[in-house]
Amino acid sequence: MGADLRNRQEDFLRFREKHPVFSYLGFNWDIHDNVLKVCYHFFDGQNDFFPEYAFPISSAIVDLERVGENSPSFGGGWGEALGALGLCEAISYWKSSCAPVFNIHSFCLDKEAEKWWKKLFYNGLGEFRYLNGIECEEKDFVQFRYLSTKMFQPVEITDNEGVLVPVGGGKDSAVTLELLSKTVGRENITPFMLNGIPASQRTIVQAGFSLEKSINVVRKLDPVLLRLNEKSYLNGHTPFSALLAFVTLFTAMLHKKRDIALSNESSANEATIPGTNINHQYSKSFEFETDFRHYYQRYIASGVNYFSYLRSYSESDIAKIFATFPQHFLSFRSCNVGSKNDTWCCNCSKCLFVWIILSPYLSVEQLVAIFGKDLGADFHLLEDFNKLCGLSSEKPFECVGTIEEVRRSVIAAYHNGHQKNVLYQYFMSR
Repeated sequence: MGADLRNRQEDFLRFREKHPVFSYLGFNWDIHDNVLKVCYHFFDGQNDFFPEYAFPISSAIVDLERVGENSPSFGGGWGEALGALGLCEAISYWKSSCAPVFNIHSFCLDKEAEKWWKKLFYNGLGEFRYLNGIECEEKDFVQFRYLSTKMFQPVEITDNEGVLVPVGGGKDSAVTLELLSKTVGRENITPFMLNGIPASQRTIVQAGFSLEKSINVVRKLDPVLLRLNEKSYLNGHTPFSALLAFVTLFTAMLHKKRDIALSNESSANEATIPGTNINHQYSKSFEFETDFRHYYQRYIASGVNYFSYLRSYSESDIAKIFATFPQHFLSFRSCNVGSKNDTWCCNCSKCLFVWIILSPYLSVEQLVAIFGKDLGADFHLLEDFNKLCGLSSEKPFECVGTIEEVRRSVIAAYHNGHQKNVLYQYFMSR
């Protein structure tokens, strides 16, 4: 059984006719109680959207006065960074109607920058297009139009130091914190969270860091978007890691951090739909990482180093390393379904994947202690298991490893104490 495909091509065309223009009207900011608040303004012809960000600045050592009040100036990197963040944020709102024309009021893009953003819109919404059955070529997907002649003027940064490490609460960021601490020292690392959840906070503490010295940026969606979703406007996956890239870039500039160390692994490069460029993890891929580095260095700021510390590792490699840090076993969470309740749902492909990838290195008893249930005894997970092992036409639309390493993990675990796992028995008997 394949993905939940919906043929919404007619809806796509209808919404584009109903909302022919989407406008990015601009943004403003305010500094109050050691928090820099940024509010963006989008308009789809009928609905105004005002998403917000709150950046803590109590530990920022940058001269905030030169940033300006309420209207950041272009040319110093600040307006460029926030302007680009807003354009990436706008994807979540634009996708509800996929207006054919996208107006930008505060700045304009040159041809290379425009090409960069069109690629992000198209590939970053690849899963969205696939699951909604939308057929549209990249050249026609979105057309940018500019109501300003202000161009991005990047700044060169030469005096930043230290490493900003985004922490999502999963095993990958825990491994990055632990390994980097041994390399550069904890005193040179600042953990970062975007809408930090309990698992992220526990990961930071278990790795020996202080929450007080960590940075938590708060992102607030406009509730109008949720109401449109309820009205059956177009909805689906967006390139969240691309958004995170722009948020961490501005945070690094604000707090004068030189490096941004992600925890994206080589496995993220594999397509979710084999033989296509549809990849749930597109904005975690090395392709996007390379594109992003080129973009911000040319249009926002040079001197900041955005990279994935775990890029040379596979999910299996990371699982093997993670297994050597038992202090994180009961703290981490990777389940999107259970994230709001800080639990493992034990009924999704992400839970099953984490179980599989850790099983060559942990006993059944250790895994049950982590998940609260023996996933290896649940044959109801067979459909997800088949997708993970490449026995289906597609992988799950989740952040999971490659088909080959899942298969290797199953075989290794089966021969290392997991012979009673009914899913592994099924695989081995094929």
